[in-house]
Amino acid sequence: MTLQRPASVTDAFLQGLVARIPSTSGGTWKLTEVYTGEVLVELPQSTPADIERAFASARAAQHEWASWPLKKRLGVFKRAHKLFLDNAVTTTDLIQVESGKNRRMAIEESCDPPMVMSHYIKRAPHLLAPVKRGGPVPFLTTSTEIRQPKGVVGVIAPWNFPFATGLSDAITALIAGNGVVLKPDNKTALSPLYGIQMLEDAGLPKGLFQVVCGEGPDVGPTLIDNANYVMFTGSTATGRVIGERAGRNLIGCCLELGGKNPMIVLEDADMEETVQGAVFGVFGNTGQICMHIERIYLPESRYDEFKSRFTAAAEALNVGATYDFGPEMGSLVSPDHKERVQSHVDDAVAKGATVVTGGKARPDLGPAFFEPTILEGVTKDMLAGSTETFGPVVGLHRYRTVDEAVELANDTEYGLNASVWGGDLKRAEDVARRIQSGNVNINDILATAFASKGTPSGGVKQSGVGARHGDQGLTKYTDVQNLAVLKKQVMGARPGQDYDEYVKGMLSGLRMMRKTRIR
Repeated sequence: MTLQRPASVTDAFLQGLVARIPSTSGGTWKLTEVYTGEVLVELPQSTPADIERAFASARAAQHEWASWPLKKRLGVFKRAHKLFLDNAVTTTDLIQVESGKNRRMAIEESCDPPMVMSHYIKRAPHLLAPVKRGGPVPFLTTSTEIRQPKGVVGVIAPWNFPFATGLSDAITALIAGNGVVLKPDNKTALSPLYGIQMLEDAGLPKGLFQVVCGEGPDVGPTLIDNANYVMFTGSTATGRVIGERAGRNLIGCCLELGGKNPMIVLEDADMEETVQGAVFGVFGNTGQICMHIERIYLPESRYDEFKSRFTAAAEALNVGATYDFGPEMGSLVSPDHKERVQSHVDDAVAKGATVVTGGKARPDLGPAFFEPTILEGVTKDMLAGSTETFGPVVGLHRYRTVDEAVELANDTEYGLNASVWGGDLKRAEDVARRIQSGNVNINDILATAFASKGTPSGGVKQSGVGARHGDQGLTKYTDVQNLAVLKKQVMGARPGQDYDEYVKGMLSGLRMMRKTRIR
C-alpha cells in the first residue's frame, strides 16, 4: 500500500539513531514500517563480545555518575523533561512507524517517561537521603541506612510500549546512580534510541546508557550475566528463564509478566460509560497492552444490553493505517503476531465458541491488521480462554451472583490487572478487594492505576515479581549499606566484671528500653 511516512522519519535520522548500537560481526535485522511492511533501516545486531564491551563502557561512566551529587543528577532529568515534551511529536512518529499503533496511543506513550521523571525528581531526594537511626545502646550507638546504586542495570523492554518501558524503567535506575544497558525488541528499537539521544542532549554522560540489539536467546544470557540487576517486561515463559538465570548469578530482578485480565460489570453500572471503557480496555493499542481486558463478566440481567451496545461500538471503530488521529485502532505489531491472534480465534471456534463480530485479518488495510473481535462461549480448554492472546479479542461471560463473578475472575494463573464497574463505589471497592490482582481499577480499565506513579504497579501469581512505580520503583535499583557507629566501648563486660553481673545489667537495660520505648 502507498502511505507517506512522517516527515521527521528520514533515512539520515534513522541511520544516526542505529549508529549507537554496538555490532562487530552480528549482522543486521530488517526493521520494517508495520503499516506497509517496507524496510525502514538495517538494525545492527550485537554479539556477546559487543554486549560485554557495552557493560564495560557503562560501568566506567557509572563510577563518575554515581559520584555526582543527587541534585546534579536530577538537573539532567529536569532538562530532559522539557526536551521529551518539546519533541513528543517526533517520538510519536517513531513509535507509530515501528509499532503500527494508532496515533492516540503513540502520543500517550510518549508522555510516560516525563511523568516518571516528574514524580521521581520530587521523590528521589527523600528516598535516597541517608536515614540515621539509633543503635542497640541508646545515645552511644547509631545506625545509618545509606542507599548505594547497584552498578549497571540490564533493562529488557517489550515491543508493545518500547518508549515507555525502555525509557521509564531506565530513568529510575539512572536517578539512583546506576548505568543502564537496554535491550529493546528488534521490531521497536527506534523510539528508545531517540529517547537516549534526548537524555544525552540534556546532559547525561555519554556511555552511561548503552543499547544492544538482537534476538532474546542470542542477547539475553550475556546481558544477564553482566548485569547487577535486571528489569524485564514480557511473557511469563521468558520471565521464568530470566528469573532462573538471575538467581544463579545471585542478582535481583523485577519481572512484569503476562495477564489474562478480567472485567466485572455490576448490575448498577452506568452502561454507556462501561461500554466506552470496555472498548478501550479491549481494543486500545490493538489489544496489545499488558493490562488490557481479555475476559468480561456480566450479570445475566444486563448481558444482552451490554452485548448489543458493545458489539455496535466495536463494529463502528475506525481501523486504519494513517499518521493522523483518524483511526481509533491501528495494526498489530507484525504478521507473525497476527497469525498468533488468528490461531487463538480459530482454536476457540473449533472447540465451540461463537464469533459475535470480527474474527479475521484485514490484509486490505495492511499486513498485520486484525478486526476487533468479540467471542461467546469461550472455555478454559481453549487458547483464548486460558492463555494471553494479546490482541483485539475478548470473551463475554454471564454470571448469576457476584461471588460467582469473583470466582471466575480469579480462576487463572495470572494476576496483573482487573477492572470493576459499578454505581455504588463502596460495593465496587469491596468486590475489587477480593480479586487476586496486583492492579484493580474501579470504573476505569488501567490508566488510573498505571498513571499513579506514587503507588507500586506489579503482578501477583504468574504475572510477575516486584513492581515499577512507587518508592520501590526507585529503591529496587539500590543496595542498602548499614553504617553503624559505636561512640564508647560498652558492648561487652568491663575488664574484671563478673559475666553474670554483666548479663543481669544487659537484661535490665532491655526491660528499661521496652518500658521507655527507647530503640
